[in-house]
Amino acid sequence: MAMSAAPSGGEGDDAPPMSDINTTPLVDVMLVLLIIFLITVPVVIQTVPLKLPNVANIPTSTKPENVLISVDQNCDVFWGLEKFESNNDLRTKAANYLISSVDKLKASGAPIELPEVHIRGDANAEYRCIGGVIFTMQRAGYQKIGFISEPPAGMVTR
Repeated sequence: MAMSAAPSGGEGDDAPPMSDINTTPLVDVMLVLLIIFLITVPVVIQTVPLKLPNVANIPTSTKPENVLISVDQNCDVFWGLEKFESNNDLRTKAANYLISSVDKLKASGAPIELPEVHIRGDANAEYRCIGGVIFTMQRAGYQKIGFISEPPAGMVTR
């Protein structure tokens, strides 16, 4: 600790007031805080190791039983060229189509592969429109739902 003594030779009442600030306690507190922050920052900042997929467009294998749904920027939903006014109508048709597809596969004796849903969403469509279609198709019983997109200009996939 630093200490300042009164000037020698005079009485205590005649000495001028001390105007220096004792910064030693301030420095001690700042060093303690610095050490605390250095210890706690690595604990607070946690990262989860992830291996993100490489972006590449893979050509889809189109099967005749797959469902192609389009959503335009006005939230209009189309199955092929048929427009649906409500999600309930879409769910009813999707469920009936799924049941008939499974029945055909059972009758033929082929291994049962459920049809997939491929959604083509307009870039300007709101998320709620495409999300509603995904939810509707899941409720209808479809397990594989994918998106169709255009590759960036000049990208070649092999």
